[in-house]
Amino acid sequence: MEENILRIAEKTAEKLSVRYFEIRISRVTTTSVLVQNGQIDELSNNVETGIGVRAFKNGWGFSSANDLSRAEKAIKTAMKMAGVSRGPEKIYLGDPIKDTAFLLGEKRVDEVDISEKLEITKLANELLKGENVKNRTTSYGDVIVETTYLNSLGSEIRTATSRVRLRLSSIAFEGGKTGEYWKSFGGTGGWELIERVELEKWAKFVSRKSRDLLRAKAPPSGKFDVIMDPELTGVFIHEAVGHATEADAVKNGESIFAGKLGERVSVEELNVVDDPTLPGKFGSYAYDDEGMPGRRVEIIKNGVLNDYMNDRETSALLDLPPNGHGRAQSYAHQPLVRMSNTYVEPGNWDPEEIFEEVKSGLYMIGDKGGEVDVTTGTFTFGAKEGYIVENGELKAHLRDVSLSGNLLEVLKNIRAIGRDVKIQYPGYCGKGQWVPVDDGGPHVLTRALVGGMR
Repeated sequence: MEENILRIAEKTAEKLSVRYFEIRISRVTTTSVLVQNGQIDELSNNVETGIGVRAFKNGWGFSSANDLSRAEKAIKTAMKMAGVSRGPEKIYLGDPIKDTAFLLGEKRVDEVDISEKLEITKLANELLKGENVKNRTTSYGDVIVETTYLNSLGSEIRTATSRVRLRLSSIAFEGGKTGEYWKSFGGTGGWELIERVELEKWAKFVSRKSRDLLRAKAPPSGKFDVIMDPELTGVFIHEAVGHATEADAVKNGESIFAGKLGERVSVEELNVVDDPTLPGKFGSYAYDDEGMPGRRVEIIKNGVLNDYMNDRETSALLDLPPNGHGRAQSYAHQPLVRMSNTYVEPGNWDPEEIFEEVKSGLYMIGDKGGEVDVTTGTFTFGAKEGYIVENGELKAHLRDVSLSGNLLEVLKNIRAIGRDVKIQYPGYCGKGQWVPVDDGGPHVLTRALVGGMR
């Protein structure tokens, strides 16, 4: 089947003078379980097979099909589109790669009975029970993507990647107030990632946090010394620095970091990395969706903007070595420049020393979403909770607290970077398409605007 598809593609490319093509044939197996307040809202297992074809001539052409019997039509459509579209003059065309890479973990998720997945999701839901907890939601999901990648350079790469994720969420109500908390676990690997979760400990933690937030206070407003916990550090770096250093934003002139390679953009102690090769993390992969090896990118090195994340197109346009960051949501989507696992490397401070450094400020914990304008570098992030910090000690508990400011100002206001790096916040990044990512870092002390969330 694959040899026949490749032969059709080669003949069609020769006939239509297509300069480059690539084919992804994927088999995707997914399991989803959702339990809410003890009731099973979703229990599904699906298998899908499809093909995505991308071709380059005067620009890109792309076509996909969820039925391999339509592979020839997808090939011809993509190549005809490449002839009439307009795009970049060149793309990176490196050496062909022949390889096999399996990231399936120790215990394959497709060998675990769905009843076991349901039971652990139901148990987690039961453990979330507590006074004033009115809504308990637990979800489990796994996916195995088996892909054969072929291109006109002669590449032939077979990959199988397994990802698994468990999410616990609790909402408490009392006296017209709402307290909400959640936590996610998972990564690239097998069922062992779920078996390692201390379920009772974390379910009770999430439930208690949702209740504690009922009695938390509104935050003060103004400019403060702010300590970000590892989770908030991670989302800040992902949203504010990561998206601004994706090379398609740079190419389009939409990034505050465009044209700034080699310039100092932060304090010297800051190092920011994106690394798809980290073992077991949710955003890890061996090869991207353009058949390029995933490579560690040192985005900010000793405070200097050092590199962008790129794909075949932006690598050629910006004359930078390719680093394997062209990712697609599925075979039915075209690759875009995307992050993988983005984090701040460890500094020299013990967390205790960072808190002692703050005489009057705030400690902000967790990620509650936000907005970033990568063109101007302005941002607003919500934290799950916060605390007033006075003379190094935690005081009043805060809720609905947000952090905002200008990216470059906040990076240059960093006063301390902890040693305690954590990269364990599996999630999905949206950019027209959804891809799995992870992020993190240590505790970081900076100065920024703080306020409430509407």
